[in-house]
Amino acid sequence: MIPRRIVFAAFLTVLFAAPMLGAQEDHSSALNLNNIPDAPLAASQSQQQPAPADPQVPVDPPVTVQPKSQRDQAAEDLKREEHQRILGIVPDFNMMDNAQAPPLSPKQKFHLFWKSTTDPYAFFVAGFVAGYGQANDSNPGYGQGASGYFKRYGAAYADAFDGNLWGNAILTSWWHEDPRYFRKGTGSAGSRMLHAALSTVWCRRDNGTWGPNYANVMGNIVGGSISNLYYPKEDRGPELVFGNALTVTAEGAIGAQLVEFWPDVVRHYRNKKMKQANAQAASADTQSKP
Repeated sequence: MIPRRIVFAAFLTVLFAAPMLGAQEDHSSALNLNNIPDAPLAASQSQQQPAPADPQVPVDPPVTVQPKSQRDQAAEDLKREEHQRILGIVPDFNMMDNAQAPPLSPKQKFHLFWKSTTDPYAFFVAGFVAGYGQANDSNPGYGQGASGYFKRYGAAYADAFDGNLWGNAILTSWWHEDPRYFRKGTGSAGSRMLHAALSTVWCRRDNGTWGPNYANVMGNIVGGSISNLYYPKEDRGPELVFGNALTVTAEGAIGAQLVEFWPDVVRHYRNKKMKQANAQAASADTQSKP
Protein backbone atom coordinates (compact mmCIF):
# COMPACT_ATOMS: atom_id res chain seq x y z
CA MET A 1 0.00 0.00 0.00
CA ILE A 2 1.70 3.06 -1.13
CA PRO A 3 1.20 5.52 1.68
CA ARG A 4 -1.39 7.98 0.40
CA ARG A 5 -1.17 11.39 2.06
CA ILE A 6 -3.00 14.39 0.58
CA VAL A 7 -1.12 17.55 1.51
CA PHE A 8 -3.27 20.71 1.71
CA ALA A 9 -1.53 24.06 1.20
CA ALA A 10 -3.46 27.23 2.12
CA PHE A 11 -2.50 30.40 0.28
CA LEU A 12 -3.60 33.79 1.67
CA THR A 13 -4.74 36.55 -0.72
CA VAL A 14 -3.03 39.83 -0.07
CA LEU A 15 -5.11 42.92 -0.77
CA PHE A 16 -3.39 46.05 -1.76
CA ALA A 17 -5.06 49.43 -1.34
CA ALA A 18 -4.80 51.75 -4.33
CA PRO A 19 -6.14 55.16 -3.31
CA MET A 20 -6.97 57.59 -6.04
CA LEU A 21 -4.29 60.14 -6.65
CA GLY A 22 -5.36 63.75 -7.15
CA ALA A 23 -3.48 66.34 -9.18
CA GLN A 24 -1.31 68.62 -7.15
CA GLU A 25 -1.60 72.37 -7.68
CA ASP A 26 1.49 74.53 -7.69
CA HIS A 27 0.52 77.52 -5.52
CA SER A 28 3.61 79.42 -6.54
CA SER A 29 2.33 79.78 -10.16
CA ALA A 30 -1.41 79.77 -9.52
CA LEU A 31 -1.79 83.49 -10.50
CA ASN A 32 -0.79 82.91 -14.13
CA LEU A 33 -2.63 79.65 -14.80
CA ASN A 34 -5.93 81.27 -15.85
CA ASN A 35 -4.37 82.91 -18.95
CA ILE A 36 -2.29 79.90 -20.09
CA PRO A 37 -3.94 77.26 -22.27
CA ASP A 38 -3.88 73.74 -21.05
CA ALA A 39 -0.84 71.86 -22.25
CA PRO A 40 -1.08 68.21 -23.19
CA LEU A 41 0.23 65.86 -20.53
CA ALA A 42 3.07 63.52 -21.28
CA ALA A 43 2.18 59.88 -21.66
CA SER A 44 4.25 59.01 -18.63
CA GLN A 45 2.39 61.66 -16.60
CA SER A 46 -1.05 60.63 -17.82
CA GLN A 47 -0.76 57.21 -16.18
CA GLN A 48 -1.56 57.08 -12.53
CA GLN A 49 0.90 55.10 -10.45
CA PRO A 50 -0.56 52.75 -7.83
CA ALA A 51 0.18 53.65 -4.27
CA PRO A 52 2.54 51.41 -2.38
CA ALA A 53 1.04 48.72 -0.19
CA ASP A 54 -0.15 49.89 3.18
CA PRO A 55 2.61 49.00 5.64
CA GLN A 56 -0.11 48.55 8.26
CA VAL A 57 -1.53 45.47 6.41
CA PRO A 58 0.40 42.28 7.32
CA VAL A 59 1.55 40.20 4.36
CA ASP A 60 1.88 36.48 5.09
CA PRO A 61 4.56 34.59 3.16
CA PRO A 62 3.38 31.77 0.86
CA VAL A 63 3.00 28.40 2.53
CA THR A 64 5.58 25.87 1.39
CA VAL A 65 5.14 22.14 1.87
CA GLN A 66 8.22 20.48 3.27
CA PRO A 67 8.80 16.87 2.18
CA LYS A 68 8.51 14.35 4.99
CA SER A 69 11.59 12.60 6.23
CA GLN A 70 11.77 8.83 6.07
CA ARG A 71 11.42 8.60 9.84
CA ASP A 72 8.31 10.81 9.86
CA GLN A 73 6.72 8.79 7.05
CA ALA A 74 7.57 5.54 8.86
CA ALA A 75 5.98 6.94 12.02
CA GLU A 76 2.77 7.69 10.09
CA ASP A 77 2.78 4.21 8.58
CA LEU A 78 3.31 2.66 11.99
CA LYS A 79 0.49 4.68 13.52
CA ARG A 80 -1.87 3.51 10.79
CA GLU A 81 -0.74 -0.11 11.14
CA GLU A 82 -1.59 -0.07 14.83
CA HIS A 83 -5.29 0.21 13.92
CA GLN A 84 -5.27 -2.76 11.53
CA ARG A 85 -7.25 -5.76 12.76
CA ILE A 86 -8.81 -8.83 11.20
CA LEU A 87 -12.50 -9.15 12.03
CA GLY A 88 -11.96 -6.15 14.26
CA ILE A 89 -10.27 -8.44 16.83
CA VAL A 90 -7.06 -10.07 15.60
CA PRO A 91 -4.14 -7.60 15.51
CA ASP A 92 -2.67 -7.08 12.04
CA PHE A 93 -0.07 -4.55 13.14
CA ASN A 94 2.77 -6.03 11.06
CA MET A 95 1.04 -5.89 7.68
CA MET A 96 2.31 -3.41 5.06
CA ASP A 97 1.03 -3.13 1.49
CA ASN A 98 3.80 -0.90 0.15
CA ALA A 99 7.07 -2.71 -0.55
CA GLN A 100 8.76 0.67 -1.02
CA ALA A 101 7.75 1.98 2.41
CA PRO A 102 10.56 3.60 4.42
CA PRO A 103 12.21 1.32 6.97
CA LEU A 104 11.51 1.44 10.68
CA SER A 105 14.07 2.74 13.11
CA PRO A 106 15.20 0.43 15.95
CA LYS A 107 13.01 2.42 18.35
CA GLN A 108 10.00 1.94 16.06
CA LYS A 109 10.71 -1.80 15.80
CA PHE A 110 10.71 -2.11 19.58
CA HIS A 111 7.50 -0.07 19.71
CA LEU A 112 5.85 -2.44 17.25
CA PHE A 113 7.01 -5.43 19.30
CA TRP A 114 5.62 -3.94 22.52
CA LYS A 115 2.31 -3.02 20.89
CA SER A 116 1.88 -6.58 19.62
CA THR A 117 2.83 -8.40 22.82
CA THR A 118 0.74 -6.24 25.15
CA ASP A 119 -2.42 -6.27 23.04
CA PRO A 120 -5.35 -7.97 24.84
CA TYR A 121 -5.53 -10.52 22.05
CA ALA A 122 -2.05 -11.81 22.98
CA PHE A 123 -3.26 -12.62 26.50
CA PHE A 124 -6.38 -14.26 25.11
CA VAL A 125 -4.30 -16.52 22.85
CA ALA A 126 -2.05 -17.48 25.76
CA GLY A 127 -5.13 -18.42 27.78
CA PHE A 128 -6.52 -20.51 24.93
CA VAL A 129 -3.20 -22.33 24.42
CA ALA A 130 -2.96 -22.99 28.17
CA GLY A 131 -6.50 -24.37 28.27
CA TYR A 132 -5.83 -26.60 25.27
CA GLY A 133 -2.62 -27.88 26.87
CA GLN A 134 -4.43 -28.48 30.15
CA ALA A 135 -7.14 -30.49 28.43
CA ASN A 136 -4.55 -32.65 26.63
CA ASP A 137 -2.24 -32.81 29.66
CA SER A 138 0.68 -31.58 27.60
CA ASN A 139 3.85 -31.02 29.63
CA PRO A 140 2.50 -33.15 32.48
CA GLY A 141 5.17 -31.81 34.80
CA TYR A 142 3.02 -28.71 35.18
CA GLY A 143 0.29 -30.81 36.78
CA GLN A 144 -3.43 -30.07 36.72
CA GLY A 145 -5.76 -27.70 38.50
CA ALA A 146 -5.37 -23.93 38.74
CA SER A 147 -1.63 -24.22 39.40
CA GLY A 148 -1.06 -26.28 36.26
CA TYR A 149 -3.20 -23.95 34.17
CA PHE A 150 -1.36 -20.80 35.21
CA LYS A 151 2.02 -22.44 34.66
CA ARG A 152 0.94 -23.33 31.15
CA TYR A 153 -0.47 -19.84 30.71
CA GLY A 154 2.84 -18.25 31.72
CA ALA A 155 4.79 -20.59 29.45
CA ALA A 156 2.54 -19.87 26.45
CA TYR A 157 2.80 -16.11 26.91
CA ALA A 158 6.56 -16.27 27.53
CA ASP A 159 7.04 -18.28 24.32
CA ALA A 160 5.27 -15.60 22.29
CA PHE A 161 6.98 -12.73 24.13
CA ASP A 162 10.51 -14.11 23.75
CA GLY A 163 10.11 -15.01 20.09
CA ASN A 164 8.62 -11.62 19.29
CA LEU A 165 11.28 -9.74 21.26
CA TRP A 166 14.20 -11.45 19.56
CA GLY A 167 12.70 -12.08 16.12
CA ASN A 168 10.94 -8.73 15.61
CA ALA A 169 12.93 -6.24 17.69
CA ILE A 170 16.46 -7.15 18.82
CA LEU A 171 17.73 -9.16 15.85
CA THR A 172 15.88 -7.11 13.21
CA SER A 173 17.55 -3.99 14.60
CA TRP A 174 20.94 -5.68 14.73
CA TRP A 175 20.75 -7.19 11.23
CA HIS A 176 18.76 -4.35 9.65
CA GLU A 177 15.76 -6.46 8.66
CA ASP A 178 12.16 -5.29 8.52
CA PRO A 179 9.87 -7.21 10.92
CA ARG A 180 6.72 -6.44 8.94
CA TYR A 181 4.90 -8.65 6.44
CA PHE A 182 4.84 -6.99 3.01
CA ARG A 183 1.68 -8.11 1.28
CA LYS A 184 1.95 -9.06 -2.40
CA GLY A 185 -1.67 -8.25 -3.21
CA THR A 186 -1.45 -9.05 -6.95
CA GLY A 187 -0.73 -12.04 -9.16
CA SER A 188 -2.06 -15.57 -9.12
CA ALA A 189 -3.35 -17.16 -5.95
CA GLY A 190 -0.51 -19.70 -6.05
CA SER A 191 2.20 -17.04 -6.27
CA ARG A 192 0.64 -15.12 -3.41
CA MET A 193 0.37 -18.23 -1.23
CA LEU A 194 4.03 -18.99 -1.91
CA HIS A 195 4.98 -15.39 -1.08
CA ALA A 196 3.13 -15.65 2.23
CA ALA A 197 4.60 -19.03 3.13
CA LEU A 198 8.16 -17.88 2.44
CA SER A 199 7.78 -14.72 4.49
CA THR A 200 9.00 -16.55 7.60
CA VAL A 201 12.36 -17.27 5.91
CA TRP A 202 12.57 -14.43 3.35
CA CYS A 203 12.14 -10.76 4.20
CA ARG A 204 12.73 -7.18 3.13
CA ARG A 205 15.77 -5.44 4.55
CA ASP A 206 16.03 -1.87 5.73
CA ASN A 207 17.91 -0.89 2.56
CA GLY A 208 15.02 -2.09 0.36
CA THR A 209 16.59 -5.36 -0.81
CA TRP A 210 15.25 -8.83 -0.02
CA GLY A 211 17.07 -11.74 1.54
CA PRO A 212 16.98 -14.55 4.12
CA ASN A 213 14.93 -13.79 7.22
CA TYR A 214 17.69 -14.52 9.70
CA ALA A 215 16.02 -12.57 12.49
CA ASN A 216 12.80 -14.59 12.42
CA VAL A 217 14.51 -17.98 12.20
CA MET A 218 17.10 -17.21 14.88
CA GLY A 219 14.52 -15.44 17.02
CA ASN A 220 12.41 -18.59 17.13
CA ILE A 221 15.47 -20.66 18.07
CA VAL A 222 16.50 -18.20 20.79
CA GLY A 223 12.94 -18.20 22.13
CA GLY A 224 12.94 -21.99 22.17
CA SER A 225 16.26 -21.99 24.05
CA ILE A 226 14.91 -19.60 26.68
CA SER A 227 11.90 -21.89 27.17
CA ASN A 228 14.28 -24.40 28.77
CA LEU A 229 14.29 -22.13 31.80
CA TYR A 230 10.61 -22.56 32.64
CA TYR A 231 9.41 -25.81 31.04
CA PRO A 232 9.34 -28.97 33.20
CA LYS A 233 12.74 -30.66 33.48
CA GLU A 234 11.61 -33.77 31.64
CA ASP A 235 10.59 -31.65 28.64
CA ARG A 236 13.81 -29.65 28.30
CA GLY A 237 16.56 -30.21 25.76
CA PRO A 238 17.27 -29.73 22.04
CA GLU A 239 13.95 -31.32 21.10
CA LEU A 240 12.09 -28.58 22.98
CA VAL A 241 14.23 -25.84 21.42
CA PHE A 242 13.89 -26.89 17.80
CA GLY A 243 10.40 -28.30 18.23
CA ASN A 244 9.10 -24.94 19.48
CA ALA A 245 11.06 -23.08 16.80
CA LEU A 246 9.59 -25.17 13.99
CA THR A 247 6.10 -24.88 15.45
CA VAL A 248 6.27 -21.10 15.66
CA THR A 249 7.72 -20.88 12.12
CA ALA A 250 4.91 -23.04 10.74
CA GLU A 251 2.31 -20.98 12.58
CA GLY A 252 3.82 -17.83 11.05
CA ALA A 253 3.60 -19.27 7.54
CA ILE A 254 -0.06 -20.19 8.06
CA GLY A 255 -0.92 -16.87 9.63
CA ALA A 256 0.68 -15.04 6.71
CA GLN A 257 -1.88 -16.64 4.38
CA LEU A 258 -4.68 -14.97 6.31
CA VAL A 259 -2.87 -11.62 6.31
CA GLU A 260 -2.28 -11.85 2.54
CA PHE A 261 -5.83 -12.73 1.51
CA TRP A 262 -7.95 -11.10 4.21
CA PRO A 263 -8.23 -7.70 2.41
CA ASP A 264 -9.56 -9.57 -0.64
CA VAL A 265 -12.21 -11.26 1.48
CA VAL A 266 -13.27 -7.91 2.93
CA ARG A 267 -13.36 -6.29 -0.52
CA HIS A 268 -15.44 -9.14 -1.95
CA TYR A 269 -17.91 -8.91 0.94
CA ARG A 270 -18.25 -5.13 0.61
CA ASN A 271 -18.79 -5.32 -3.15
CA LYS A 272 -21.42 -7.98 -2.64
CA LYS A 273 -23.23 -5.88 -0.04
CA MET A 274 -23.07 -2.84 -2.31
CA LYS A 275 -24.54 -4.76 -5.24
CA GLN A 276 -27.35 -6.02 -3.03
CA ALA A 277 -28.06 -2.51 -1.76
CA ASN A 278 -28.11 -1.12 -5.31
CA ALA A 279 -30.45 -3.88 -6.46
CA GLN A 280 -32.83 -3.23 -3.55
CA ALA A 281 -32.77 0.52 -4.25
CA ALA A 282 -33.52 -0.07 -7.95
CA SER A 283 -36.34 -2.45 -7.07
CA ALA A 284 -37.87 0.02 -4.61
CA ASP A 285 -37.62 2.84 -7.19
CA THR A 286 -39.36 0.70 -9.80
CA GLN A 287 -42.21 -0.17 -7.45
CA SER A 288 -42.71 3.44 -6.41
CA LYS A 289 -43.29 4.58 -10.02
CA PRO A 290 -46.95 4.51 -11.20
